[in-house]
Amino acid sequence: MKNYQFLIFFSIVLLIYSSINFYIYTRGMQAIPADSGLKTWFRWIFITLAASYVLGRIIERLYLSVFSNLLVWVGSFWLAAMFYFLLAVILIDLIRLSNHFIHFLPNAWLTPKAVANLLGLTVIIVLGSVLAGYINAISPRIKNLTLDINKQANGLKELNIAMASDIHMGTIIGPRRMAKLVGSMNGLKPDIILFAGDIVDEDLAPVVRQNLGESLRQLKAPLGVYGITGNHEYIGGAEPAVKYLEEHGIIMLRDTVVNVAGAFNLAGRDDRDKPRFSGRPRREVADLLENTDKSLPLILLDHQPFDLQKAEAAGVDLQLSGHTHHGQIWPLNYITEAIYEVSMGYKQKGSSHFYVSPGFGGWGPPVRIGNRPEIVNIKLRFLPSVSPVTQE
Repeated sequence: MKNYQFLIFFSIVLLIYSSINFYIYTRGMQAIPADSGLKTWFRWIFITLAASYVLGRIIERLYLSVFSNLLVWVGSFWLAAMFYFLLAVILIDLIRLSNHFIHFLPNAWLTPKAVANLLGLTVIIVLGSVLAGYINAISPRIKNLTLDINKQANGLKELNIAMASDIHMGTIIGPRRMAKLVGSMNGLKPDIILFAGDIVDEDLAPVVRQNLGESLRQLKAPLGVYGITGNHEYIGGAEPAVKYLEEHGIIMLRDTVVNVAGAFNLAGRDDRDKPRFSGRPRREVADLLENTDKSLPLILLDHQPFDLQKAEAAGVDLQLSGHTHHGQIWPLNYITEAIYEVSMGYKQKGSSHFYVSPGFGGWGPPVRIGNRPEIVNIKLRFLPSVSPVTQE
């Protein structure tokens, strides 16, 4: 992305972010009694929280430190809290507007004391939700899936796949979370490990500084560890990110197809946002797979789950994707469900199987509400006839 495009994008995002915070701040100050000393505390705490994420991301690009990490962590939690405060304030304002015309609220609910109590209750509910979402975010599950492919795989009867998407290695997803990922994946004793994009969270510097690549070196799978780019690799610079991942044991597939052990073909697409960030197109799935032996099972990694019908038409047996996070924070899942044919989970189209993972990590807030982070364990069975799909 050219510098002027980034500045325009950043300015628009900053304007929206500032407007939301100003709206919440104004309503909060109005809810605190005029003679209360809490107004001063509220003002400075709010300004610190609202500014922390932006300042932290700017400072970490200039000089990584404990201070920049602290700002990013505090600001990341604030993003989740801000979102729910925004929903709460909008709901309260709609009720107030309705009451202006209908007068259905008791007068006792409109006193300054009642308004201040409502502010306190809102703060407790939001902070409790964010805390619960954080506990959920650091508690990934193992998603088990058994699929049957109606093809022979050169004598291979079953393939044990460990798959994860959207790890977002960086300041938030650091050594502890990476150790959990590696330990869980190795514990599945996979034949092959697959990463469906967004392995790195934009800025590579926190990854390098924390030496997170060493965790990736600990992954064990006899048929190899493969990955693809996601949009966040491109946001932060795809070439340095890919180089770093390859140096630490990940075989990156960039619009390429490889044959694995003579048993099946594995294809990986560059991310859909490649043209926007690099100015170069990515290959269409039909073109990518045109000369691939379709008599063997074919697995496709494609970060963003758009145009599933194209993969089906190209003869893909299994496509693995991520990107959506299934909204990450309720009720944003309703938006991703409207955008994607599959926002999370499994779907079969014809003889093609699709699985979209909500991801292991997250972007922005270290919070998940409404879905669990996951590592996916897929038992792929190669059979002469198709049997039912089983999930856990």
